[in-house]
Amino acid sequence: MKVTPLRSAISGIRVSDPLDLVAEDRLISHALHILGLRMKKGPIFGQPQAVKDYLVLKIGALEYEVFGALFLDAQLQLIENREIFRGTLTQTSVYPREVAKMALQLNAASLIVYHNHPSGLLEPSRADELLTQTLKSALQLVDVRILDHFVVGHQGVLSFAERGLI
Repeated sequence: MKVTPLRSAISGIRVSDPLDLVAEDRLISHALHILGLRMKKGPIFGQPQAVKDYLVLKIGALEYEVFGALFLDAQLQLIENREIFRGTLTQTSVYPREVAKMALQLNAASLIVYHNHPSGLLEPSRADELLTQTLKSALQLVDVRILDHFVVGHQGVLSFAERGLI
């Protein structure tokens, strides 16, 4: 299936008219596909804005919390993106053992973890910070590095690395 460029997909939709859900879904699908291809073409950390854009489109508007990871090889190329845990409106339970197990199964050298805040607020909670440190410690034991933890809202993305929290 040939994917039309995002610009072509957008040009067929008139902004003055309210978008119907089918057209919106088609546009989002095209954008996710294009961003996914960009992330697979080279080192994922070489394109942090593409990762942020991808995550906002993928989970930014969800009405429940999810926790996931971008599993990366030694050259920082994407192996796989997995939504690992799904929670409720305000919380999700994350088990470091399961994250480590997946990292080992995928032979990942490093990963970027992410979760969303359905409220839209991007400020990480103390629990978010503790979880990040726990995951970092647990994964160090099996030689897997956590490069960043993103908190995603419908308006944007907060990076723990950019904030000096990781």
